[in-house]
Amino acid sequence: MKLSGWRDRLNLEMTVASIQKRDNGKWRARYRDTDNKEHARHFETKRDAQQWLDTVTASVVRGDYIDPKAGLISFTDFYASWAKRQLWTRGTRASYETVAATVTFGNTPLLKIKRSHVETWVKKMSTDGLAPQTIANRLGLMRAVLKAAVGDRLLAFDPSTGVRRPTIASKASTMNIPNAKELRALMDASEPFFRVAFLVGAFAGLRQGEVCGLQLSDIDFMRRQLHVRRQVQRESPHPVEIRAPKYNSDRTVHLPQSVLHEISRHVKDFGTYGDEQWLLLGRDGGPMWPRLHEYRFAKAAKAAGLDYTSHDLRHYFASGLIAAGVDVVAVQRAMGHKSASVTLDTYSHLWPNSEERTRGAVESIFEEAFGTPADSSRTRTSV
Repeated sequence: MKLSGWRDRLNLEMTVASIQKRDNGKWRARYRDTDNKEHARHFETKRDAQQWLDTVTASVVRGDYIDPKAGLISFTDFYASWAKRQLWTRGTRASYETVAATVTFGNTPLLKIKRSHVETWVKKMSTDGLAPQTIANRLGLMRAVLKAAVGDRLLAFDPSTGVRRPTIASKASTMNIPNAKELRALMDASEPFFRVAFLVGAFAGLRQGEVCGLQLSDIDFMRRQLHVRRQVQRESPHPVEIRAPKYNSDRTVHLPQSVLHEISRHVKDFGTYGDEQWLLLGRDGGPMWPRLHEYRFAKAAKAAGLDYTSHDLRHYFASGLIAAGVDVVAVQRAMGHKSASVTLDTYSHLWPNSEERTRGAVESIFEEAFGTPADSSRTRTSV
């Protein structure tokens, strides 16, 4: 296709696209976009004007045209508009609000935000003493806002792409997993009615809010299953919230009879509470609040002389599954992770490495062919 024909085809996408020489000798290129808004620029030469017009019209045909005026809205104003449309929990909204209030480029128009703006913000957070994981989390939330701006065609690309986050310590070096003896010490130091919280944390992998949300109907003693259907959350001064588990991770955890026996003993000794039959009592017959759960757990840990949190019991549960040879997908489902990649990112260091698996596999096929090393030696001697 000839250049002139290509330009004609592009110009069909525009209401108006033209170049005219002005009285002052400059060339004025103008076009109307698909919303019939006029845009114009002046150039010293006709060639420069045509190149600019070709670039703009080509973006319209490709479908990635960005109205330069639309991107003049500031980050803060765009966030305020976008946030109103989001279906967030109170906690998620609070996290986004923190990001929107602390970015150093809040008043900068979207089109003028550069990678350097984001890097400066990251550096400030680091200088202010925020933990690397906190910085990474805030960077992720901020990127979600910019991606929304790209989706709304206010930006052609995300300017935060490529920004490095602070180095986060490996999971292997920071993960705190109690051993069996320590777990028993924690349970022995706990108030008797609270022992069930240790049981479902260590042997079902429930999160703190999910433990508080357990009702008697969630436990199927006949099928030996525990159903995770809800979590309890509360952020002061707001009232307690009963909502779906994190990532909507409703799931079924398969329990052995030994664990179910202990849960049954708890129900027999302490009963349940309220019409919903909560396993752990909170206020006014409702569920236990996470803050109270945290307090009672910390009290037991202190009495036992150990430094663990309730989340460490989830690590205990996961490590047990992995040590028993449970595959990644099964561990993901039991833990209620968003994806298998999250499970691997968290616990990959607990799985046997490829060298160990390879040696084990070779040993198995060797024994299949020749028997044990002792047997093969006797076979050769007899021959």
